[in-house]
Amino acid sequence: MELKPTAKKSVYKELRKQEKLKEKARMRMIMWITAACVVALIAIAIIAMPKAAPVEMPYETMPVLGKPDAPVKIVELGDYKCPSCQVFSQQIEPKLKKDFVDTGIASFHFMNYTIIGPDSNTAALAGQSIFHQNNEAYWKFYDAIYKNQGDERTPWATSAFLTDLARNEKLPIDYDKLKQDIENKTYQNEVDAHNSFASRNRVTGTPTLFINGKKFDEAFDYNKLKAAIEQAQKGE
Repeated sequence: MELKPTAKKSVYKELRKQEKLKEKARMRMIMWITAACVVALIAIAIIAMPKAAPVEMPYETMPVLGKPDAPVKIVELGDYKCPSCQVFSQQIEPKLKKDFVDTGIASFHFMNYTIIGPDSNTAALAGQSIFHQNNEAYWKFYDAIYKNQGDERTPWATSAFLTDLARNEKLPIDYDKLKQDIENKTYQNEVDAHNSFASRNRVTGTPTLFINGKKFDEAFDYNKLKAAIEQAQKGE
């Protein structure tokens, strides 16, 4: 039985409609497969991507708290005029000392990154002088300078202030030598080297930490910091 022209046209339209639906389904399938392949390739690339190698740290130019040969070495890049560094010294560093330094798991080091102003450099010179005279005295200075930190917008870290601070804290050092070291910029080369290290390794603010040579930017998230230290302890 031959279909009437109108019936033929209706059947043709229906066939075309079904073909279009099938074509759309095929295109959707191709798009899904392509997207899945892209995601898989990205995942493979991330997994295969070589991890950044730890950077070499000039530990010998930094004060150290704890055992220098501890398996985990934590370095704080800080500025004595930085309010955030003050918070770190009073809230995070004591926890690190209790949980990891006193237990022999980690050593804690300080590196200067003098980003705020001239006072930052002057205070850094004082810190380096005290460190080279007496490493243990340095850590009393570290606590004292942050407890007595002035306004970051106001000059206060003069050689007289820093020397008087050391004297008031009864640090077992030569105060005249400290004052001379500050004014003569005896350890400017070390401070400059610290700043150069920070610039080379894209340190954008203070405090920033390095854990076994790997940069760690979340200094105030103690849970993440603990996890990073524990991972470093495993050699990862």
